[in-house]
Amino acid sequence: MSERIGIASDHGGRVLKEKVSQYLRTLGYQVVDHGVPVDDADSVDYPDYAQTLAKEVSQGKLPRGILICGTGIGMSIAANKIPGIRAALVWDEFTARMSKLHNDANILCLGERVLNHDRALEFVKLWLNTEFEGSRHQNRLDKIRALER
Repeated sequence: MSERIGIASDHGGRVLKEKVSQYLRTLGYQVVDHGVPVDDADSVDYPDYAQTLAKEVSQGKLPRGILICGTGIGMSIAANKIPGIRAALVWDEFTARMSKLHNDANILCLGERVLNHDRALEFVKLWLNTEFEGSRHQNRLDKIRALER
């Protein structure tokens, strides 16, 4: 059975969401899509989509997820309001790798309007293939968990 991964977007991220979803399927992931359909350009509120996916990750229903809006900023802000979520907005290969290596990000946030879509797929690949380093970084994550209480 393939690993499940969640994905969601608002209207500003629907095209990149479709590309990322297709890419994930080629890698063998079962994609759970909570986002706006690619052919629906009607404006929606990104916090609604961030909340749905972030809660599923927080509750352990999905191991991790990807959120996409126009810039990725709104999705990352909204998702990080859910306890247990470490949503990281990435914009290059370094931030994609470090979001997992040092921060154990369980949600990756991308901006459709600010990223080259082919590069965005590279960021997804790096994030998926990077393991959390643990060690001194675990202590920092424990401090973040304490802040949530």
